[in-house]
Amino acid sequence: MGIRIKDANNFKVREDVFDEVTLLALYKLVHKKWFSVLGGSISTGKEANVFYAERDGVGVAIKIYRIQTANFTTMSSYIVGDRRFSHVKKAKKELIFAWTRKEFSNLVRARDAGIDVPEPLVWDRNILIMSFLGEGEIPYPQLRNVKLEDPAETYAQIMSTIDTLYKKAELVHADLSEFNILYSDKPYLIDMGQSVTRDHPRALPFLMRDIRNINRFFKNRCDVRNDVEIFNAVTGLNAAEP
Repeated sequence: MGIRIKDANNFKVREDVFDEVTLLALYKLVHKKWFSVLGGSISTGKEANVFYAERDGVGVAIKIYRIQTANFTTMSSYIVGDRRFSHVKKAKKELIFAWTRKEFSNLVRARDAGIDVPEPLVWDRNILIMSFLGEGEIPYPQLRNVKLEDPAETYAQIMSTIDTLYKKAELVHADLSEFNILYSDKPYLIDMGQSVTRDHPRALPFLMRDIRNINRFFKNRCDVRNDVEIFNAVTGLNAAEP
């Protein structure tokens, strides 16, 4: 396809990643010069693989959702109820294409609200290209693998991000944890395919789960605020439980 493979000896991926649909989308993106160099896998998740790539000598991240093995049932629970994607057919391939577009859209909304997330560049079918968060070709570490100099400050930054995401971007991350936050000089939110709008029927339970996950991670590292207190401050509601 005209792609230069970087470090070919390290380029080992699951066979279900590069199916015919994915290769066609990659060809289209290469033809449009969105990238020209493809490196090895930097992340393998439950639904997708992320690869390091380069565009005009600058690092980018290519996220490929696996059409054959992605969890159709889990994805459906986040798509159903999202008015932006109410027209999406229930076929697996169409759902994954919608999921990719949904993550792109969520990243755009988050960036526009001033939240630190990867910059979304382009999407096509099951492929999303974003700015690369890392140094050289090494991605920033997940929060769980970082020894924080000031845990209380980082905790406050993440809680502020949850608040801004809800109030300005009108989104709930819906899967926030130490696994979906990268850390360098500050925290960066990633993996926003499942993020939902505030009017999603499960937005409030998802928000409470996000808050509890962050409190769980930080409770032995610094003082944390009460789950319900944070929830009420973010939503403006006065509810013991969502």
